[in-house]
Amino acid sequence: MQIRPFEPRDAADWARIFHTAVHQVGARDYTPEQCAAWSPEPAPIDRVLERAQDGRRIWVAADAADVAQGFIELEADGHIDCFYLAPKVAGTGIGADLYARLEGEARALGLASLYVEASEAARRFFLRQGFAEAGRREFERCGVMIHNYAMTKALT
Repeated sequence: MQIRPFEPRDAADWARIFHTAVHQVGARDYTPEQCAAWSPEPAPIDRVLERAQDGRRIWVAADAADVAQGFIELEADGHIDCFYLAPKVAGTGIGADLYARLEGEARALGLASLYVEASEAARRFFLRQGFAEAGRREFERCGVMIHNYAMTKALT
């Protein structure tokens, strides 16, 4: 796998990875109703492209055919917005490689800290990366209650 910046041609893969990760990886910790509320359908390509142009940095993990298998996003204030892997590569170390690229860039930018709202699976990952849990968050999406965890990591 290579870690590289997001390119517009990755938008369809971003939408596919997000949706399948929610429904396959997320299904280990969330109900079918919660997963359906979280991602009712793959995101429209134009919305993915809008996200990619709003100032956030996005990196993808691309396979030997240069097809995205995972992605991670960093906003200017240190917020990790989205971090998803195709189910077939989850747990293989690719997520750690993506995160290492993001943290290296965050440090190079002089960010003092990172923060994320992590799902159950992502919570376990971020704890291994040295993040501290700030609390469980309950919220409603599409009429369904879902939870995640506010987490932070100091970089300085």
